[in-house]
Amino acid sequence: MVGRLLDVDPERAYEHAQAAVRRAGRVDVVREAAGLAAYRTGRWAEALRELRTVRRLNGSSEHLAVMADAERGLGRPERALALAQEPEATTLDAEARIELAIVVSGARLDLAEPEAAVAVLSTPEVRAARGVLAVRVAQARSAALEAAGRGEEAAAELARYTEEQLDEAAGVLPEEEDEVVVYDLAEDAEDAEDAEDAEDAEDAEDADVADVAKDADLDDGAALDALDEGNLDAAADEGNLDAAADEDDEQDASDPVPGATDGPEDAPAGSGADEATAADEATAADEQTKDGDA
Repeated sequence: MVGRLLDVDPERAYEHAQAAVRRAGRVDVVREAAGLAAYRTGRWAEALRELRTVRRLNGSSEHLAVMADAERGLGRPERALALAQEPEATTLDAEARIELAIVVSGARLDLAEPEAAVAVLSTPEVRAARGVLAVRVAQARSAALEAAGRGEEAAAELARYTEEQLDEAAGVLPEEEDEVVVYDLAEDAEDAEDAEDAEDAEDAEDADVADVAKDADLDDGAALDALDEGNLDAAADEGNLDAAADEDDEQDASDPVPGATDGPEDAPAGSGADEATAADEATAADEQTKDGDA
């Protein structure tokens, strides 16, 4: 995580490194990451302390150039030169020796020794640098030549490289381009107008359905079918007929059936006496008929 963040967000890399030190402070690679992160964020004394610890833990001097540059950052160019003259400096690989030569050149400039600064970067090994390291050498030589009053040579050192190459060597990250979103306002306005018209039409249709349903005494589904078929009058007539039929059914249900009773207890008072009188009269009439026949 620290290695990935060093170039893009050194401060976050430093925070991650500190968290790792708290958990595994006796592991050399953890202290190495902490030292490099401190160096990249300008914490010179902390960087020196961590990288010295790494040397004690694993015996490596691969970060000698970083340590010497941290001494420069603390305003101690003499100590930077002393580190560069240690025997371990001769054991470094070619790239690390070139990095150390760049630091030494800067220390000579700090001591107001511009010609010595130019001389350090004029060796065949340093001039044989390739890639980004070659650009960094050119930038350091240009600064030393400028300090020595050799402006044309200083400009010539940088003329061979593009601005992008110089920025990359100096650690300047390219700015991320903002995403550009293009809106067609005319099209958006037309879409909004169409949507509004469709909504108005839908509202009008809902109002028609409600009116038909109310006038024709239909439910909304039947009223909508009538609207679709264009039979508003038929729907209204059918609705009126259905309403009339419903009223007749309700009236028939409320009228009593002649002679129907709910039970014996509902018979009108005196109905038994009336039936007995009618039976007596019928018997008397039969007797009179028999007497006449006799």
